[in-house]
Amino acid sequence: MRVYVPATWPMLQSLVKTGVLEPIGGTAFALTPGLREAYTGGDDEELEYAAMSHAARASLRLLSVEIGLGENGTPARRVVVAADLDDVALRPDLDDGAVRISGGVPFEAIAAVHVDLEDAEYAVREAAGAVDAADLGDLDAEFLVGEAEDHELAWYDPSEVAFLVEGQA
Repeated sequence: MRVYVPATWPMLQSLVKTGVLEPIGGTAFALTPGLREAYTGGDDEELEYAAMSHAARASLRLLSVEIGLGENGTPARRVVVAADLDDVALRPDLDDGAVRISGGVPFEAIAAVHVDLEDAEYAVREAAGAVDAADLGDLDAEFLVGEAEDHELAWYDPSEVAFLVEGQA
């Protein structure tokens, strides 16, 4: 199953060093039956994009913690790692598209990495600080999150990840 793992820059750096991505809490997103039911229309490609968007918002939540802890060296960029895995369990208690994966994601299972470009950093930093309030219905905070979500994530082949991380160091 194709899964979309929310991540951060330090998680990408660790992936490059160890060859394994360690998802926080084993949480990822995928085109699940619940996600398919939640949308009234759309083909598989559009629904996969929706799953990736859920992962991108989860990446904002991870960033909000890192930025809140003073990890100022962390680029304010959403990161989503797309991988093909077999051992995936549905988690409808979390979200329509949420799944749990057991263990780390080996580099060989990664199909692509999606990352914000540098021009999104201001909007992403603002959104990371507002994502919790947006989740609770604050319209001003939702506007800030929407500003970040207006930035499309760039696609990188797994073979480019080491160069991507090295270029930001």
